[in-house]
Amino acid sequence: MSIWWSLHLRREAASVPLARRLLIGTMESAGVHPDVSYDLSLALTEACANAVEHGGAAAPGAPGGAYRVTAYLDGEKCRIEVADSGPGFPPGRVVMSTRRGRGRRRARRPVPAALAPSMPAMPSENAESGRGLCLIRELADHVDVGNKPGRGGAVISFDKVLKWREGAPLAV
Repeated sequence: MSIWWSLHLRREAASVPLARRLLIGTMESAGVHPDVSYDLSLALTEACANAVEHGGAAAPGAPGGAYRVTAYLDGEKCRIEVADSGPGFPPGRVVMSTRRGRGRRRARRPVPAALAPSMPAMPSENAESGRGLCLIRELADHVDVGNKPGRGGAVISFDKVLKWREGAPLAV
C-alpha cells in the first residue's frame, strides 16, 4: 500500500509547521519508526523554510506567493519534493545530487573541479543561515537540488529508506 499527498501552500512562515505536522501524522498512522519520522520532518522543515524565504516571484507579476510540497510513502521509502515558483538557483550553480552509500556520502554524478566551489558548503559557525541544504543532505539518503525546467523555480527532493514500528500497518 502507498500513501501520497500534495499541498499547495502560501509562502508564509505559518505554512511550514502545517506541512511538518501532516507528514508526521501520515508517518505515525502508517507505522514509520519515530527516528525516521523525526529526520524526515526536520528535512522537510528546512526545505519549506527555504521555499518561504527564497521562493519569491520569478518576474514582476509572476505567481510567487506559493510553493508545493509532495510526499510519497511507497514500499520501503519516503520521497519528499518541495518546489517553489521563484527565480530558482543562480545560473551556473551545480545541480546537486547526493546518495548515501554504506555509511558514507558520495556524489551521484561526477562534478568538474571548476564547478565544485559552487556546491553548497557548510557555513561558518557564526553564520545565521545557510545550513538547510547541508542538514537535508545529512538527514536523507538521496537528495536532488535543482531548477524546474521551463517555468523556473527551485526544486528540492529527498528520500529515505523507512524503518517500521513493530506491527506497522504499511510495513513492507
